[in-house]
Amino acid sequence: YVTSGPAAMLRALRRCRPGPALGAALSPAARPGPGPEPLPGPFPAWGPRLVPARGRKTRNDPPAKSKASRLKLPPPVDPEELLVVTERYRLHRLVLSALRAEFRAEVLQKKREAQLSREDSVELSEEHRRLMAWNDAENARQRARREERLRKEEEEEKRQKLHAAEQGARRLEAFLKEKEKEVLQLQEEAKTFITPENLDARIEECLDNPRNYNFAIDKDGRVVKRTVLS
Repeated sequence: YVTSGPAAMLRALRRCRPGPALGAALSPAARPGPGPEPLPGPFPAWGPRLVPARGRKTRNDPPAKSKASRLKLPPPVDPEELLVVTERYRLHRLVLSALRAEFRAEVLQKKREAQLSREDSVELSEEHRRLMAWNDAENARQRARREERLRKEEEEEKRQKLHAAEQGARRLEAFLKEKEKEVLQLQEEAKTFITPENLDARIEECLDNPRNYNFAIDKDGRVVKRTVLS
């Protein structure tokens, strides 16, 4: 009964104990120079400086005595099982070849679609470039029209402002002339105003030249009837 695995190897390494010669070689007196001190207490069962006693056979070593007369023979094969396995492998290869052909056809189809999409993308990019050029030309034309319209509107606004300024200047001039005329007329009328200086003279003038305002006029403004002053 032989066990294999990490646990069995660890147990085998733990069973390896250093012999007298190895212990003497690893003692402090046998160490040639300075180095790490040995671990205190009993010597461990295994360490990185210890080599297990069990090794592997080389290619030139003779076989073991217990296996010298052994003859290696291939395991027996059942013909019916071999036929079933061969048929299953054949079906497996057929399925794999069919899947590969399907995948290859799918890849080729994707390549063709990608090529067509690239051709379509070239056509679409050409159409997009043409439409963008038309859009830029239309934008330039509309911008020129807008600038012309804004220039005309600005000129019209300037003309209207100038006309309004001229009208305002004419109205102001007419207003000033009217006021000047009123001032001159008022100055002429001021000559006949009654003042404290000429009050007595005006009273005597009115008494010497009486006026009768008691009269009637017709539609044409003619005096048709006048009363006599008493």
